[in-house]
Amino acid sequence: MFLALYQRVMQWSKHRYASYCLALVSFTESSFFLIPPDVMLMPMSLAKPHKAWFYAGLTTLTSVLGGLLGYFIGAYAFSLIEPWLQSLGYIHAYELAESWFEQWGFWAILLAGFTPIPYKIFTIASGALGMVLLPFIMGSIIGRGARFFLVAGLMRWGGEKLEIQLRQWINRIGWITIGVAVIGYFSLR
Repeated sequence: MFLALYQRVMQWSKHRYASYCLALVSFTESSFFLIPPDVMLMPMSLAKPHKAWFYAGLTTLTSVLGGLLGYFIGAYAFSLIEPWLQSLGYIHAYELAESWFEQWGFWAILLAGFTPIPYKIFTIASGALGMVLLPFIMGSIIGRGARFFLVAGLMRWGGEKLEIQLRQWINRIGWITIGVAVIGYFSLR
């Protein structure tokens, strides 16, 4: 099951419009979309290792621009999106982001940009709390850039050997991921 999905993703990653899709996913994920751009960045960097740095740069740029959208949503429309945060179960993450900003500011956005923590929550919180724009942008560039260049670099470095290994292990990785997600879901409930 996962091997067929993996092969389809690898085919999509070679499509002539894949870069545009990567940019769109990266932009929207930083402010409201749920799927992280790594899902596209990894197979695209594996499929075309010579373009890995381009993909990482594109992902970083569009993610930071999307983060600015999230910032302005937080600054000017937080009351409109608060019910959405509540319904998706992100309100606790938002409250955590608020406390992080009060304590660490720039470092909070840098950390959120690098880790799998939902970056969109931090972009919205930074706007809602009135974080100064220049440190927000710098923290986003450094955090997101480090993450995406690391991902692209690992895929480029692993290249064809990594793709062969993934092809052999993809079903196990898929089932383990589902198992961890189910356990995590029931543990947090």
